[in-house]
Amino acid sequence: MEEEEEAIGFLDKVLEDEDVFLLEECELGTPTSPGSGSPFLVAVKVEAGKGLEMRKLVLSGFLASEEIYINQLEALLLPMKPLKATATTSQPVLTIQQIETIFYKIQDIYEIHKEFYDNLCPKVQQWDSQVTMGHLFQKLASQLGVYKAFVDNYKVALETAEKCSQSNNQFQKISEELKVKGPKDSKDSHTSVTMEALLYKPIDRVTRSTLVLHDLLKHTPVDHPDYPLLQDALRISQNFLSSINEDIDPRRTAVTTPKGETRQLVKDGFLVEVSEGSRKLRHVFLFTDVLLCAKLKKTSVGKHQQYDCKWYIPLADLVFPSPEESEASPHVHPFPDHELEDMKMKISALKSEIQKEKANKAQSRAIERLKKKMFENEFLLLLNSPTIPFRIHNRNGKSYLFLLSSDYERSEWREAIQKLQKKDLQAFVLSSVELQVLTGSCFKLRTVHNIPVTSNKDDDESPGLYGFLHVIVHSAKGFKQSANLYCTLEVDSFGYFVSKAKTRVFRDTTEPKWDEEFEIELEGSQSLRILCYEKCYDKTKVNKDNNEIVDKIMGKGQIQLDPQTVETKNWHTDVIEMNGIKVEFSMKFTSRDMSLKRTPSKKQTGVFGVKISVVTKRERSKVPYIVRQCVEEVEKRGIEEVGIYRISGVATDIQALKAVFDANNKDILLMLSDMDINAIAGTLKLYFRELPEPLLTDRLYPAFMEGIALSDPAAKENCMMHLLRSLPDPNLITFLFLLEHLKRVAEKEPVNKMSLHNLATVFGPTLLRPSEVESKAHLTSAADIWSHDVMAQVQVLLYYLQHPPISFAELKRNTLYFSTDV
Repeated sequence: MEEEEEAIGFLDKVLEDEDVFLLEECELGTPTSPGSGSPFLVAVKVEAGKGLEMRKLVLSGFLASEEIYINQLEALLLPMKPLKATATTSQPVLTIQQIETIFYKIQDIYEIHKEFYDNLCPKVQQWDSQVTMGHLFQKLASQLGVYKAFVDNYKVALETAEKCSQSNNQFQKISEELKVKGPKDSKDSHTSVTMEALLYKPIDRVTRSTLVLHDLLKHTPVDHPDYPLLQDALRISQNFLSSINEDIDPRRTAVTTPKGETRQLVKDGFLVEVSEGSRKLRHVFLFTDVLLCAKLKKTSVGKHQQYDCKWYIPLADLVFPSPEESEASPHVHPFPDHELEDMKMKISALKSEIQKEKANKAQSRAIERLKKKMFENEFLLLLNSPTIPFRIHNRNGKSYLFLLSSDYERSEWREAIQKLQKKDLQAFVLSSVELQVLTGSCFKLRTVHNIPVTSNKDDDESPGLYGFLHVIVHSAKGFKQSANLYCTLEVDSFGYFVSKAKTRVFRDTTEPKWDEEFEIELEGSQSLRILCYEKCYDKTKVNKDNNEIVDKIMGKGQIQLDPQTVETKNWHTDVIEMNGIKVEFSMKFTSRDMSLKRTPSKKQTGVFGVKISVVTKRERSKVPYIVRQCVEEVEKRGIEEVGIYRISGVATDIQALKAVFDANNKDILLMLSDMDINAIAGTLKLYFRELPEPLLTDRLYPAFMEGIALSDPAAKENCMMHLLRSLPDPNLITFLFLLEHLKRVAEKEPVNKMSLHNLATVFGPTLLRPSEVESKAHLTSAADIWSHDVMAQVQVLLYYLQHPPISFAELKRNTLYFSTDV
């Protein structure tokens, strides 16, 4: 009983004894803290010629940190003896097994380092040029087997300590406030250190020793007797480090920050960097104090993959240049839209082939070959589709430019970096070995393992939704002050996110009520994002990378598109929360076969769903009034609108316009002048989409498909012109009228970002898709959407858009040299 009281009394003394000095870990001897006045750092500035003097300074610094390390091990061992004493009593704090698990190999590690320190200390204190100590480092390295045993047990030791803390109050107090003695000459006040932090020190120490060996070798003459011994010690240490990389707690790296804290990985992902005028796919790692840009090294079969560091910026030196401050980036040729569309078509066709091969239980080699082809196309698409600039700058030098597909990603990276920059960060320079260790840790630490392409997904993962998502953005709350507010909607498609719709700007409010409906096309989409912006009207704030005024993101949020929730006839209402802002919205999903049917209108008095010949005859016009008015309005105030005809208009506005055109209301012109331009563009598209037969007619459709496939330019020209002549006059005149309008829109491509190919992609299926096709089969797969038929429809319109001006009179006057049977 007396022994028990004595043991418990000693434990209490361990907790209360304030006479035991402690010291925060000093960075003496580590090349990670420029600016601290340590002898080591002074040494870095000494000329390389003074090699032996440098050795002494490196060793002095290392010796000082070795003393701290021994004190840390002592602090860890201090409670072990009394804990063991209580383990055999009636009131044990921990069991013997728990003690042995938590303090496993600490005593052995302590003895190894105590012996090393006692032997090295006199050599450094009585320094002369002949002194040798390579054998001491070699012996230290040869004992790394003890560290291997420690590392193997490390995770279990941490878990056991954590469980014991939760179940035992007394042990919790001990583990939260262990006391470390400071160096002999230290006047620093004491600091409490947790057991978890101390248990990590041995792992950290091997890296420190490896760094010092590297520095010693650098300043040891090749003919010095220590040189081969240090070389051997370094080899053993490096091999040991690479062997334990996989075993260390994945939240940690084996390198500490300049302030002595454990460096942790906060975020990582694949980004497209513009480097030397071309696009490169990089894996970017954001640590607590540094941003590192890397690429995966090519390795031979069977070897571990590794990252190669391209550059890094300490967060203390990282700044975001404002758009107007940043220099215009070196011109990177945008990838032609038609090539991006071709890639999508190839990917979809390959997906379809893979599914067929799987259904036929084909050889895995054939499937692998198709998957490889699909990956190549998806990789190219991922590399060449992003256009949103994200620039970062090192205040001491270079700027770097990434291109992202979405403002959402740009905002996420910026916010994550700025959050870390609120801490007290120091600037630093990583030595080549430290950089090597940090880059080496990236492979095991990364959270994003694969390039985000569908060929990397498991077969059982959801293929996503194909069809149309109807979204109503109702309102938003939670703004602290009045602002001009709007929302954008994004969905994922082919591995990256695309902006699909934008609400009107609700001016000077804290509670915007948009109540706007959008129809968004889904191409294998799995997520919907909503971003809320404050509109900027200051024309000086233009981004030099893309000539767009930069609006401020107020909040952003993302939801998964669950097929079971979405695929109902009823609206599903939801709220998305973002930075304290709540946006209310509703959505429902319509499959493609329902959306794309051409259904003749029962009421022939209107214009939607009524044959074009009937409408022009009734109006006594050559081009339907609806087409002329919508085109005139777009050319008046929408020709410079970014994404005109691509960005969805508000569905309720489009339906309102449809109703007034159908009723031939006198207020049409007034309503048009007040209406959002995307709604007017949407009304024009809807008119052509709802024609009972396509503008280029069902009868001529097969001939258009054959004509566009001809290889000989002259034959193609004759055939395509003959087909135009074969159209009924109202159809032909309307088509030529629309053609000239779309060419004028494309002339403004630098501003509106709508190329001829973009416009052909939007209008091709609308003008050519036959009326009876959709009822024959359900379109659900990616291959159906990006089918050869759809791509051919785009190519037909593109052919005419790229053709020199075609005049109706000229076309009718010319005779055909040969007859084409249509």
